[in-house]
Amino acid sequence: MARSRNWSRSKFRPVGRYSRTAAARIAELARRLPEIEGAPIAVSFRNSQEIGGTAHAGALLTERRIVFERALARDQPEFARIFVHELFHFAWLRLGNVRRRAWERLLTQEIARGVRGELGWSSEWRKRELESSDVRARTRRWRAYCCESFCDSAAWLFSGLKRHPEFTLAAQPRKRRRQWFERSGASARIPI
Repeated sequence: MARSRNWSRSKFRPVGRYSRTAAARIAELARRLPEIEGAPIAVSFRNSQEIGGTAHAGALLTERRIVFERALARDQPEFARIFVHELFHFAWLRLGNVRRRAWERLLTQEIARGVRGELGWSSEWRKRELESSDVRARTRRWRAYCCESFCDSAAWLFSGLKRHPEFTLAAQPRKRRRQWFERSGASARIPI
């Protein structure tokens, strides 16, 4: 399917202060992202205290909006990484059980091999707190890690950043994750 020229305008509605900045940044990202399907998502900026203190952004799935820390409006590379991460929370929701379980199997194999590192802090700290019983029982903690790892991996793949201090996963596991995205179709089309 050909991507519409107005792709970023039709899928994202920047609102409030910094909306022009957000629109420009999203339009630039649109060239790197797979085709997106789904209802529009509102994008806005707030003070960091308004979105959870230490978080840079938050995806409000039921409200179909993403709220970013204001400082990101001035940092294109970091905005790109975090935007893609938050966007893929919507994709995870619609990924379906079969593909989510396939992602879990990939992560289970990494953990069994003793793979350390991650592709973002949100998955890194969750991975560090996992116990083997979390993986076996598929606890809430394990499922949260799987989601964050999926979103961080997407941010690594599609944000355009080649290096970042939070990209601590080794080359071979990165390659397997890229292959998973390609085989699963998540690199071709994103249902949001």
